[in-house]
Amino acid sequence: MRKQVLSVALIAISAALVSWGYKGHRAVATIAQKHLTANTAYAVSAYLKGESMADVSTWADEHRNPTTGKWHFLNLPLGLNHQQFVDFVNQQSNDNVYGAILKEEAIIKDKASTPDQINSALKYLIHLVGDAHQPMHISRAEDKGGNTIQVRFDNAGTNLHSLWDSKLIDHEGLSEEQIAKQYDWANEAQIKKWQDSSPMEWLWESYQISSELYADVKPGQQIDEAYYKKYIQTIHLRIDQAGIRLAGELNRLLKDVKGGVAPVSSLKNAASSGNKKIDVTQDSVAPLIELKDVKDFLQKDVAVSGKVYSVKDIGSMVLVNFGAAYPNQLLTVVLKGDAKQLASQITDKTITVMGKVIDFKGKPEIVVTDKKSISIEK
Repeated sequence: MRKQVLSVALIAISAALVSWGYKGHRAVATIAQKHLTANTAYAVSAYLKGESMADVSTWADEHRNPTTGKWHFLNLPLGLNHQQFVDFVNQQSNDNVYGAILKEEAIIKDKASTPDQINSALKYLIHLVGDAHQPMHISRAEDKGGNTIQVRFDNAGTNLHSLWDSKLIDHEGLSEEQIAKQYDWANEAQIKKWQDSSPMEWLWESYQISSELYADVKPGQQIDEAYYKKYIQTIHLRIDQAGIRLAGELNRLLKDVKGGVAPVSSLKNAASSGNKKIDVTQDSVAPLIELKDVKDFLQKDVAVSGKVYSVKDIGSMVLVNFGAAYPNQLLTVVLKGDAKQLASQITDKTITVMGKVIDFKGKPEIVVTDKKSISIEK
């Protein structure tokens, strides 16, 4: 009985500390995934052993311990100006969301880190960047980030922290797919501006918002539709910024990764595996190679990027010429099955293809039947 009570208590504590909720964290990860370069996307997929960024986005909440539990938030007093805020954060220990983000980024960038270390660091970073953008995670210690400020919303009791984790998002009534699509609205100028900012500035933004939220609520308050309409756009902004900035950090950290970055087997089997986790061993991770070298990789799984010069639909398949127009192409990619759907999207685009290189009449060729094996550069 005592064990049962303890388990229930631990579950309750864990639930109270969750940030952005399930939908919010998956939206951050899904938006980030869309803004990765091809090379980074394959590096991330390889290090995550075939799991998607969305699938691991809540892993850090599910694997908390007394040390890592402190990594999800930052406690500060109200009323700090920007310089006071920066000084306060820099004077703290590293056991907070700011220190944890810097720590995990250092592990990812360190060439001496093992694949398992990078796997763990990626899972934390994907989650913690989301945490940094949830305003109530950069807030006061005395009310546990709003967890002890009780309010009512949608005819039920809740608290200020949970309201911002998930209740406002749930009230919107969108599916995960709709959230990821509708929240991802930034233009190129905004993306550049957001990605040029530092983790310290992300936290400062959250601190400014949480300061406003504290001033805009009273314990026991009935949260009405006007409050929802006022702040749901702030949630859209923070989740989009988190996704865009996460992508920017990963693109920067993994831009120099060469070779051993594309888990070809995992992507080929993704459709038949559904939502199951796919284990990718070191042997099944294919190198990202130069297009000019593709002829040297016959009968090997590779990832290769190049410009599409021409596309020809011959009915049962679509022929895609890489590197030059036919008959001088460096590689022919043959699209079959659902991969044929991409034919109209890739002309004159740079794409990355994963698959086994074969010889067809003296020319290297890759046959693709799964559209997930192709990434189109923006």
